[in-house]
This record gives sequence, C-alpha cells and structure tokens, in this order.
Amino acid sequence: MRDPKNSRIDQSTLEMSTLINEFEDIINAEVYIDLDKLRELARRGVPIKVRGEAWKYLLGVNPADRSQELTSLKAKYDEYYNIEKENADIIKRVRGEVSRYQRKMKNANDAFSHHANIFENVIGAYMNRNRDVEYQPTFVYLCGPFVHCIKNEPDVYYCFTRLMAILDEYNSTYNINERVANFMTLFRAVIPDLCNYFEEEEVNINEWASSWLQFLLAKELQFDDLMRLWDTYFSIPDPIELHPYVCLAVLKHIKENLEELEQSEIRTLLLRLPSLDMEQVINQAFNFRHEILERQISDSL
Repeated sequence: MRDPKNSRIDQSTLEMSTLINEFEDIINAEVYIDLDKLRELARRGVPIKVRGEAWKYLLGVNPADRSQELTSLKAKYDEYYNIEKENADIIKRVRGEVSRYQRKMKNANDAFSHHANIFENVIGAYMNRNRDVEYQPTFVYLCGPFVHCIKNEPDVYYCFTRLMAILDEYNSTYNINERVANFMTLFRAVIPDLCNYFEEEEVNINEWASSWLQFLLAKELQFDDLMRLWDTYFSIPDPIELHPYVCLAVLKHIKENLEELEQSEIRTLLLRLPSLDMEQVINQAFNFRHEILERQISDSL
C-alpha cells in the first residue's frame, strides 16, 4: 500500500515543478516579458530556482523588451565594473557586519560564506556613488537576499540600488517619527488589546518599530520569510504603503506568544522574529488595509 506521506510529497513536487515551468515560460519569452503575468504569479511566491531572474524583471533591472536586453545589460555591466569600490572604512564595517549576518542567517550561511566579498563590492560601490548617504549596518541585510539568489555581481548591485532608491524616496518624503506615530494609531485601532499590553509592559515602540518600518523587516524576519515577503513587494505597485499593514499582520500572528512575555522578552522577540506563515501574514495585511480604508471612507461620509 502506498504511503500517504509519499503521495503528498509527490504532489507537492509536481506542483512546484509546474509552478517553475510557468515562471520559466514567462521569463524565457523570446520577444517581450509579460510583466503583468509575472507580477500576478510572483505575488503568490517565487520558487528559489527562478527567484533571482524574476526579481530582476520585477525591479526593472532587466528590460521587458528582450530585443534591448543584451545592449542594456552590457552597458550596465560595463558601468558597474568601472565604479570605484574601494572604501577602506566602509569595507571594514561591511566585513564585520557580514560576519555577524552569516551567524544569524543559518539557512543561507553556506551561500554567504562563499560570496562575502560581493557584499563589500556592492555596498562599497553604492556608497561611492552616493556619498551623501550615511552607511548603516542594515544595508547588509537589505543586500543579502540579492546575494543569495542572483548569480552575477552587477545584477546584485543594480537590484540592491533599485531597492535602496525606493526606500530612500519614501524615507526622505515621510519622516520616520511621523510614520511611527501613524503606525501606533493603526496598531491601537487594529489590535487594541495587544497595544494595551505593550503599554502595561512599558514596551518602547521606537526600539523596534523604526527598524521594522524603514527597512522592510530585513533584520527581523527569518531569511526565507523575508524573501517570500519581497516576492509580493516586488510584484505590487505600492509595497511601502502595504508595509505597515504587514507589520500589523506579523504582530497579530505572534500575538499569543507576545502576551505571555515580559518587557525584555517582548523586545527580544520583536527584534528577532520566529518563523511565520507568510502566506497568512501577507493575506492578513491586505485584509487589514482594506478594512482600514473602508473605515476611513465610512467615517468621511
């Protein structure tokens, strides 16, 4: 008699193979990449085998028009290799942070141990091209997913700089103190009992919410969970607008655990989140946003 467990594994393998084929059919199109189809598919998650290629198109690093691709990539590669990457102070700081990052990201540690120099080159190049930007250790965490799933260093650089441009534009437009205050208002409206518990335990929201909101949970989420979240973020037009609701959904997901902890334990958990059901978290985030928008419309009538 066939083991039901093996049947489930076979079915899961077949479904994954079918999903990979769907992505490859889009990505390997001869003339034009159908970005609408790619976004629709990627929003539900991208298999690791094709994640790097999918992200490059989703972020606009690779052009959808394949007739221009070779010319565009050659120009970008030439540009990257001509960027000065040496920056002794920055490289030293990146190297130390990558070492700490490797110890924390156990699932991806093997990949990072062989490519530690890519972090130094990519972040060094970025800092040399953006001398008005102040280096932050979080840059390593924002760069890590690209190092993990993209083969070529120049592509890692352009994906990283694209993400940084998105974050910089939003962070420069919206003051972080104002964003934390708005998030606190949402927190109180959506999960009032947990918000009250945090106040009772004197949990300082600035100790964790600033990082959560500014850097897309890059430091706090487990590595696989982060990449799954970014699959959705790179597939929608307003990822930064959705992000506070994702943060709320994370809190909702771990609410029972948090309510069993004291102040210092809560802080530790919020700064290093456990593995989460990201499908549930992402769906909850969309639901939260819909509920809040409906409430705002209702209140304005």
